Amino acid sequence: MEKYDGPDSGKVRFDDPWYDALASGWGELDDTGAPAPAVPPARREQEDRTARTADVYLDVQRSAAFQEVRSRYRRFVIPAVAVFFTWYVGYVVTATTAPGLMARPVAGALNVAMLAGLGQFLTTFLFTWAYARHARLRRDRAALELRWDTQELTRSVTGGER
Repeated sequence: MEKYDGPDSGKVRFDDPWYDALASGWGELDDTGAPAPAVPPARREQEDRTARTADVYLDVQRSAAFQEVRSRYRRFVIPAVAVFFTWYVGYVVTATTAPGLMARPVAGALNVAMLAGLGQFLTTFLFTWAYARHARLRRDRAALELRWDTQELTRSVTGGER
């Protein structure tokens, strides 16, 4: 084993316990029995492959199936967010502008403000459940098919490499 004599010695340090020639790509043989080059594929090939992969994703994004998934998402989320935000702002505005209304007792120590606050939690859980149900019934299968198609197209463009 050679010893490492300093930063400018030009020698490879083999006594390093973390050194592994095969793991680093050195010393491996190619099909002819000669040492395999430790040079990565040419940048040009990688750029071409990346550009073709990007084209696949752009084609999928422009597809009618993708547009339908996005449309279904928007048709649920935009109204749901509008309703929830209105309900939340209404609660905050009412709590600050009408404290007498909010302090009105409903049952024992339970008043309107407490019921409305608990209603905020309840609607959060209801919207979460409704969103998950909508995604499962209306979007997940189509999105999964799009994902599968995209992976297949990407695999065919890159030649099975990742």
